[in-house]
Amino acid sequence: MISLTDKTCEACRADALLATREEISHYMTQLSGWQIATVDGVDRLEKTFAFKNFAQALAFTNKVGALAEQEKHHPALLTEWGRVTVSWWTHKIAGLHVNDFIMAAKTETVA
Repeated sequence: MISLTDKTCEACRADALLATREEISHYMTQLSGWQIATVDGVDRLEKTFAFKNFAQALAFTNKVGALAEQEKHHPALLTEWGRVTVSWWTHKIAGLHVNDFIMAAKTETVA
């Protein structure tokens, strides 16, 4: 089985399929501490990372931003003193796609 971190995001079209319940269950077993949150009716993968201060939180935010640019898939990032909340979802399909799980796994590699 190929790890999520070894995969790359595929270009997503407006007609791409949402991840199925089975796929979500499978992918969630590979992600530690990530939750599915529903915001305005749209499912997102979300996790809050803790840091010792704002500078560390900002550095992490910048690393996630660079990763997002590299993969051409972008999260919502809330940077606060001592923590960063990362939310992944696919805007074009208003929900979760395999790309979101890939990026959540890759986010762990820069934490």
